[in-house]
Amino acid sequence: MPDKVALVTGANGGLGIHVTKTLLDAGFSVAGLAPKIQQSDFNHPNFATLPVKIDSLDAAKKAVDTVIARFGEIDVLVHTVGGFAGGQTVAATDDATFQRMFDINVTSAFHMLRAVIPHMRKAGAGRIVAICSRAAEDPGPSVGAYSASKAALVSLIRTVAGENKDVGITANVILPGTIDTAANRSAMPGADTAQWVRPASIASLIVWLASDAGKDGTGAAIPVYGRGL
Repeated sequence: MPDKVALVTGANGGLGIHVTKTLLDAGFSVAGLAPKIQQSDFNHPNFATLPVKIDSLDAAKKAVDTVIARFGEIDVLVHTVGGFAGGQTVAATDDATFQRMFDINVTSAFHMLRAVIPHMRKAGAGRIVAICSRAAEDPGPSVGAYSASKAALVSLIRTVAGENKDVGITANVILPGTIDTAANRSAMPGADTAQWVRPASIASLIVWLASDAGKDGTGAAIPVYGRGL
């Protein structure tokens, strides 16, 4: 995909690293956004860093303006930012945990969407992909705040798809099972990682959704459960 520009949030995270590298390998120019990211994280001439924390609409808009100034456009937004908290029932979950899950998993995406969509609408095209979780549609005990926030993200992205289909912008959300990252292996040392989803599988799907081949797919919540189905 020559001359295409992708903005990846959480670009140096456990999944974001694979997404960023796969997009670069596919020929995209990539702006990688994360609070602590360095040019040396990706040794590639078509990579640019955005050391930003998405904690406000203003921060998101400034980041987007920086990408536009550098590359002239944003063709693809891949939002991988997210967080997890669990281990308590809904009745035992405190307000701070509930709010934190929504801030990380929904509000960050909301800010990025508000910042990027006007530029895509002006260009008359765009691809939006958000990373969500299987828990959004298959919630379990003791992860109520997390599951609720991920379900809200699905609703938000599907709404964006409906609101922007008139100008050729697609918006989809991916629902992975447990992803095989270093952080998850550390947090669950006894787990059967053979059941987990490989980051490369998700990254390849994102490239397809961002390509011309994926132009007719929008408003979808795509399950990627691997052998853990």
